[in-house]
Amino acid sequence: MPRGQKSKLRAREKRRKAQGETQGLRDAQATATKEKKSPSSSSSRLGVITQRKSAARSRSTLKRPRGALSTTVSVGVSHPRSCKRANGKVEKKQRSSQAPSSTMQSRRDSLTKTTSMLVQFLMQMYKMKRPIMKADMLKIVNKKYRNRFLEILRRASFSMEVVFGVDLKEVDSAKHSYAIVSKMDLPNNGMVSRGRGFPKTGLLMNLLGVIFMRGNCATEEEIWGFLNKMRVYAGQRHFIFGEPRKLITQDLVKLKYLEYRQVANSDPARYEFLWGPRARAETTKMRVLEFLAKVNHTDPSAFQPWYEEAVRDEEERAQATVTLSDSSNATAIKCSKAMSSSSSHT
Repeated sequence: MPRGQKSKLRAREKRRKAQGETQGLRDAQATATKEKKSPSSSSSRLGVITQRKSAARSRSTLKRPRGALSTTVSVGVSHPRSCKRANGKVEKKQRSSQAPSSTMQSRRDSLTKTTSMLVQFLMQMYKMKRPIMKADMLKIVNKKYRNRFLEILRRASFSMEVVFGVDLKEVDSAKHSYAIVSKMDLPNNGMVSRGRGFPKTGLLMNLLGVIFMRGNCATEEEIWGFLNKMRVYAGQRHFIFGEPRKLITQDLVKLKYLEYRQVANSDPARYEFLWGPRARAETTKMRVLEFLAKVNHTDPSAFQPWYEEAVRDEEERAQATVTLSDSSNATAIKCSKAMSSSSSHT
């Protein structure tokens, strides 16, 4: 094949890949925005709370997330003779209410599109490690929505947090500059592989949550059951997470965020996941629970048995810090006394 034709094909492939990533990012942002409005659907895409069977008895003690209850409207059947009159009234009502309803829907769609464009811009700046200025963000927002900038920014921040596991923080209120901070210190700004894809922190936080809620150890079947509900499948490349099996059984294991081991005495061999040492060092059960609660539009305390365990974990960590500090102080005092004694003998 001529060299010029090869370069054209490569350029076309790059454009196709970029378009695919952009569309995927739009879809993820739209899903997050939709789920922000409808909490009951959030478990199917972003933050599935996978509970242990043994905890089923305690469900009655958990707070039900707001908006999770579905309502049904019963429609009465009119007598045949009155159908025409009734239909005429309904049609009139529909015509009178259709216009404002469609206008409101159009506004919502435009707002969602604007939010999606802002998310794309912010994630691109994050990947390139470029400073984020309010003035630049305002250029992305349609002029007629400038007065709703804070609302759009909140929506964009929520989407980035639940999908990518990153927080948007204002770093200089005078200059109106912002920075995006990953919830965990994954390499390459959370992208794991240098210069490729999007941050994987959101997926990792979800996986740590599943492991925590499964008694701090989740089988491979449980992990894939959870991922499938997020529409992430083994062997099927995902626009954010890449090849998920490699990501969770190799990349995150190699980085020591996950531990992947064979279940004792299993034949044929079965595998399970635990928190890795870096996960234990960089986050806590409470932070993971707060993340899952936010995705599911509720409070951490709503997940009572795990909340209590997370509180105990926080207390143990605090006690360990105090003990370590006391030990360090005692060692320093001993060293100081030894040095004083040594200098007095000279």
